Amino acid sequence: MNDSIMINVADSIRQVRLEQLRDTVGKTDIEKGLMKAIEDISTMSTEELLASMLDKLIIFGLKLLAALLIYFVGIWIIRRIRKMLGTVFQRRQTDTAIASFVQSFASVALTIILIILVIGTLGIETTSLAALLAAGGVAIGMALSGTVQNFAGGIMLLIFKPFKAGDFIESQGVSGIVDEVNITATKIHTPDNKIIILPNGALSNAIINNYSQMQYRRVEWIVGLDYGCDSRKVKTILRDLLMEDDRILTIVQGAPADPLIELSALADSSVQFVMRAWVKSENYWPVTYAINEAIYEELPAHGVNFPFQQMDIHIK
Repeated sequence: MNDSIMINVADSIRQVRLEQLRDTVGKTDIEKGLMKAIEDISTMSTEELLASMLDKLIIFGLKLLAALLIYFVGIWIIRRIRKMLGTVFQRRQTDTAIASFVQSFASVALTIILIILVIGTLGIETTSLAALLAAGGVAIGMALSGTVQNFAGGIMLLIFKPFKAGDFIESQGVSGIVDEVNITATKIHTPDNKIIILPNGALSNAIINNYSQMQYRRVEWIVGLDYGCDSRKVKTILRDLLMEDDRILTIVQGAPADPLIELSALADSSVQFVMRAWVKSENYWPVTYAINEAIYEELPAHGVNFPFQQMDIHIK
């Protein structure tokens, strides 16, 4: 009799405590879930509680196995992608620093995606985590907008390769030999021994003249002479000057065209002849200067004079 009274008293006390706990706990989803779990546990027998815990443990174990499988398969795929990128960069002879940076960036990005997938497989809500990562990415992108633009420009230069180290290029108002192409900027060595750093963001959107990419370049000279000169004689002299230089190329030697000498214009104070010839790209400036000097020395020696700017004034 006393035992039954004690059991009834204990049940009454437990019920009162549950009612008090229900009143004190708030109405949020987490609190409601906690309250429901407490109520469920309080109404279960020991056997039911153990069976429920075993079922949940089995379900969690299956999720854990699936998460581990996804993780190890994902790591294998990431390594394969990194190796494939390395093969592509090696085949394209990409700069080592750029190749390493792109491989690391791709590996980190894919690893973050993999971790989110693994956490989601375990049943953990990833919406808040993804939103936090997205907000952080937007904040970082806004703070480093210029750097991100240069990075994107470096990727574009890497993919399309409008020039490489050792090429002579002209862009953004400067010209010189490319010393280095990194992920954010390009270093140029000018002919007067200056180092200029060009941001890749602006460089990738600008006009780039690459003078080293083609094997041959065409040199052009404009020669102004006195009115009254013998045009046939002048053309013969100029042609001989070109053909005496072994660096001048013809169609037989692989040039796109043979040398050209023609009377191009009748200017105010001179008769203008145009000379065009093809040379190898590395001989462009040496040939230009050598033919300039030859024209200046040979034409007067053959009685052909250069005009001076003049104006006739008639007074009435």
